[in-house]
Amino acid sequence: MSLQKIEAEALHLPKKERAQLIQRLVLSLDAPSEEELRSDWLLEAQRRAEELDSGAVQAVPGDEVMKKARALIR
Repeated sequence: MSLQKIEAEALHLPKKERAQLIQRLVLSLDAPSEEELRSDWLLEAQRRAEELDSGAVQAVPGDEVMKKARALIR
């Protein structure tokens, strides 16, 4: 489907749906690729591991984290 055809179809949508389409398209421009996400998460995991190894932070048991999270959403 050509860009012109897509544009013509989009212009026939109700105003609310055009606004939703615009929002989705704009967000898609800013969305990182899967490779960027993978790389970012790997760097974050390495940073956190270094903090744990150096003693800069202390680990919190998972059950304690879940207890606090549940209390926050109640």
